[in-house]
Amino acid sequence: MPARVRTGFGPYGRLLLALRGSRTACATLGLGVRPPSGGRSAPTGEGLRAEDVAARSGGAAAVRVAVLDVPPGTVTGLVGPPGAGKSTLLDVLTGLRRADGGTVRLGGAELTGRSPHLRARHGLARTFERPAAFGALTVRENVQVAAEIHAMTRATPGRGARDRRRRRRAARRDAGRVADALLARLGIAGYAAQRAGAVPPAAARLLELARALATGPRVLLLDEPFADLPDAASRSLEVLLRDLAAEGLAVLITAPALEPVLGVCDVFYLLDEGRVTASGPPLEVTRCRSTGAPARPVAAARPA
Repeated sequence: MPARVRTGFGPYGRLLLALRGSRTACATLGLGVRPPSGGRSAPTGEGLRAEDVAARSGGAAAVRVAVLDVPPGTVTGLVGPPGAGKSTLLDVLTGLRRADGGTVRLGGAELTGRSPHLRARHGLARTFERPAAFGALTVRENVQVAAEIHAMTRATPGRGARDRRRRRRAARRDAGRVADALLARLGIAGYAAQRAGAVPPAAARLLELARALATGPRVLLLDEPFADLPDAASRSLEVLLRDLAAEGLAVLITAPALEPVLGVCDVFYLLDEGRVTASGPPLEVTRCRSTGAPARPVAAARPA
């Protein structure tokens, strides 16, 4: 980290200071990724698929999942009580925790063993159970930074200092428009000028989602997105998640109980002690849970 930080550089001066020690926030924004030659986007294709994924904690198996599919155009629910391994599994999928086995793929890209920011570069975005925004920046700056990083890491490298400055200014203008649109869409535009560290819990959670969407993801992993939300905001978020799926995103949400998210998810995975105990569409998993019937093959659980 340089001893001095340039000022007059949008929100980046304060961002560089805020980044100290903030590995999760940096990684999920794709920081540290060089623009690919030609500025090509990650390839399109199928959603996220994990096979035979395992992670250990203290010598014991924390997570062991045979198959997890998060197809585009659907909302997938990962449901289990506290301690079931939901956040651990998301950590493995995003590269924040090393897997002890298995593979993770996004479309045609092999993500196994890749760093969190490279997974983000391929279109994987994630929110956290405890919101991890940059508290020293405003709400708008948080989203603007995410959008600007997304634009700059995908841009063709400039041919000189003047060209790079021009591209940076254009990216900053576009990022501001993206931030304003996302804050309005999520209903938190009224907090735009407030420091992120001072907003109410519900607004902080929606800010997490806005930052994730600003990176232009193909797959969205949301850790307990309905926590802290009042009823009206929860209903609005349900509609938003369905809209995002209809726009082609692959969405995975975690929840501690099945009933509150029955109306938003197409497919469920029930997780207990790190293992999937049932999977399928809502009626199937409720039947499995009530009768104790074994989970059917996951491949058959995808909606038509």
